[in-house]
Amino acid sequence: MKNTGIVRKIDELGRIVLPMELRKSLDIQERDPLEIFVDEERIVMQKYREDKRCFITGEVDEGNVQLPGGYYISPKGKEILREYLFSTGSQK
Repeated sequence: MKNTGIVRKIDELGRIVLPMELRKSLDIQERDPLEIFVDEERIVMQKYREDKRCFITGEVDEGNVQLPGGYYISPKGKEILREYLFSTGSQK
């Protein structure tokens, strides 16, 4: 995890402000929903995607992983992609 060096205090209503530079770099707009996760003693937030549907199989599964660009891929989708890449690469 990358440390930004940014420290914010929680206000009396439990709110924090995400710095503008961070919102811009992560393309978080006003009113965008964020997902909140707990990882042991850490609070992790990410931009919410309404469904984490695999772009290959269409499956919605807890095991789906987000790729750069916001696309999700399922374990089955990974296998399909791997087979495609290796079979295409060997034919060239």
